[in-house]
Amino acid sequence: MAAMDAVQKRLFQEVADLHNIPEGAYNLRANGESIGRNTTANIDIQSKTDVSGIDIRIKDGTKNESVHIPVVLSQSGIKENVYNDFYIGEDCDVLIVAGCGIDNCGSQDSEHDGIHRFYIGKNSRIKYVEKHYGSGDGSGKRILNPATEVYMEEGSTMEMEMVQIKGVDSTERSTIAELKGDAKLIVRERLMTHGKQYAGSIYKVSLLGDGSSADVVSRSVARDDSYQKLDLCIIGDAACSGHTECDSIIMDNGRILAVPSLEANNIDAALVHEAAIGKIAGEQLIKLMTLGLTEAEAEEQIINGFLK
Repeated sequence: MAAMDAVQKRLFQEVADLHNIPEGAYNLRANGESIGRNTTANIDIQSKTDVSGIDIRIKDGTKNESVHIPVVLSQSGIKENVYNDFYIGEDCDVLIVAGCGIDNCGSQDSEHDGIHRFYIGKNSRIKYVEKHYGSGDGSGKRILNPATEVYMEEGSTMEMEMVQIKGVDSTERSTIAELKGDAKLIVRERLMTHGKQYAGSIYKVSLLGDGSSADVVSRSVARDDSYQKLDLCIIGDAACSGHTECDSIIMDNGRILAVPSLEANNIDAALVHEAAIGKIAGEQLIKLMTLGLTEAEAEEQIINGFLK
């Protein structure tokens, strides 16, 4: 295990809640290099030989285990593409924690583009947590462009928690998923932008098998002069159910564009989209201000509750 400085430790805490070396399998990456790795009897991690990244293989029947693969950048000017592939056996129940934190105190842009592919076996349950965080007072940008591909076999479940609430100047998130019969996908995205930040999220979910279902919900806040674009697409090719939701608050000069797309190719495909974009309701502020909060304090309390 390579030594970590104070900035790297703080970044690991922000993106993966790691205060110490995690239990179970892990691969910790800092400034373009692996600084620590552990495998278990059921979870193997190997470096790729053709590109930067790792292969994670989880044996059939693996339950109550975890994999942590966070990335941090604390040097200005680093740009990297990392490919991580997960091969998950049947009848598993595993927590996977990823995420990236960038601290940029320099004048050069720092960028991490992570491509994660999940191949989920029959009847397996996966919870996936991916947090993005940026800090540093340099003029260089903090850029994150994650791409996620999910391929789900019959009866599998994938729960994804995608969080970005501070410091990332530009992000383009792309997620595609293909679900076979009785597979279930749940996505909860939480996002806040400020200053002149930009965030784009694209979801394309294909429900291929009877009984498959998807529930994709994005909650976001756009402050200052920031801009967000959310593109939600569900394709129903079978007797399936799909739900997308965009629930957003705009403040100051913030802008949000929500683009829903539902494609039903089967008479028994039930697809629904909901959207609500607007400012914080005046009565919410007034109610909190009667308790002694200033308007700014009331706004922050509302936002914190909204993004939980």
